[in-house]
Amino acid sequence: MPPPSRLIPLIIASALFMENMDQTIIATSLPAISRDLGTDPIVLKLAFTTYLLSLTVFIPISGWLADRFGARHVFRAAIAIFTLGSIACGMASSLGGLVGARAMQGIGGAMMVPVGRIILLRSIPKSELVDALAWLTIPALMGPLVGPPIGGFITDNFGWRWIFWMNVPFGAIAIGLATALMPETGVDEVPPLDFKGFLLSGFGLSSLIFGLTVLGRDLLPGYMPSALIGFGIVMVILYVLHARKTAAPILDLRLLKIETFRAGVVGGSLFRVGVGAVPFLLPLMFQFAYGMSAFQSGLITFIAAAGAISMKFGAARLIRRFGFRRLLLVNGVLASVSISVMGLLSDTTPYVIALSLLFIGGFLRSLQFTAMNAMSYSDVDNQQASYATTLYTVSQQLSLSMGVVLAAFVLEAAQWWRAEATLTPMDFTIAFAVVATCSLMAQFQFAALSPGAGESVSGKGAPSHADVRKNEADV
Repeated sequence: MPPPSRLIPLIIASALFMENMDQTIIATSLPAISRDLGTDPIVLKLAFTTYLLSLTVFIPISGWLADRFGARHVFRAAIAIFTLGSIACGMASSLGGLVGARAMQGIGGAMMVPVGRIILLRSIPKSELVDALAWLTIPALMGPLVGPPIGGFITDNFGWRWIFWMNVPFGAIAIGLATALMPETGVDEVPPLDFKGFLLSGFGLSSLIFGLTVLGRDLLPGYMPSALIGFGIVMVILYVLHARKTAAPILDLRLLKIETFRAGVVGGSLFRVGVGAVPFLLPLMFQFAYGMSAFQSGLITFIAAAGAISMKFGAARLIRRFGFRRLLLVNGVLASVSISVMGLLSDTTPYVIALSLLFIGGFLRSLQFTAMNAMSYSDVDNQQASYATTLYTVSQQLSLSMGVVLAAFVLEAAQWWRAEATLTPMDFTIAFAVVATCSLMAQFQFAALSPGAGESVSGKGAPSHADVRKNEADV
């Protein structure tokens, strides 16, 4: 049987595979869904952001639920809820029905990712964390790899509803693996649920993002989007004030005093704004600006996931060789540039060049993610694991939501400026440049790190004999 540093990540990844594949498939199928439901494809960003909003609202409670009821039990329940939500998505006959079903999926996803990460952090020694995260993400990245071409093929030949119903067998397999092989982890003492903090953070974050999502789309009365944004800002401020005087807040902002964790949250959020926009922009650009079918679009965009997977096998060695600070600074610039370059692709770009650029971009962005994730937890102890995972995952999903919102806003603004209803290649060039600039801003946070940040995980400073033997075995 494989060692825990590989077995546990693979079990968690079986659920992440289903979730990640779902995200990339729906991106490829947005044009078909919009035609079937009679909805503007840009308005269908609600199917993206509603899911992410649901994650943002319910992720804060996931850590407490894992401590209170057992991480394995909560993990299995999350998979079941996500699978039922997938069935409901496939049965949706209107935009409202699809959005509601996506919200249900989000509740399950809100517990799958952070609870799985909690189990990983409590089961794996820090010296093996980078390697474990690589094994976690390799199967999970298979979703984005196979999602676009499979989603395009299913959409073109069987209809978009089957892209959701295919989650059912994957959900059943993931529940079976968790039941048979997942270890049970917990803490000695579980504090009372910060219910007030849960309400403040939930209402605040969801109102803020939803208000930004519907702004300028005439989906609500003219004053409502601005009112939602203002209400969300007020609720977030009230939560910050509440968290300062609460012993065990549901989102413990005091963890931001840890240098490496703060860099992962703040810098990582800025970087993810650009990355979160890519799955939304690429399929739309290929299908609407260049007239490709869903299957053709998927065959091109999947190559970025292939680049991401290829990186995972050398991530640990690269981090040990260069350390977190240097790697995040240099690779972060290159990864941000790779996002902006996507907007320069056209229908005349040779396939070899387009695929190469997408492959390299996937490689660079995946390396940045692995380094940020490992560094963020390098100075977090087991007792803080659930709170750190909750806060980190909330910031992650919030920034991904903002990426979709920002990209859609730029496209809408370009349409308004030209007074046309169609999307042009230049619209996407501008959108990719804007979101890439947000990712580039993360470098200011990484530059503030000390040279030896995260050495307990990276092994750059003084690797142990066990680490050396492990590295030799991996080569």
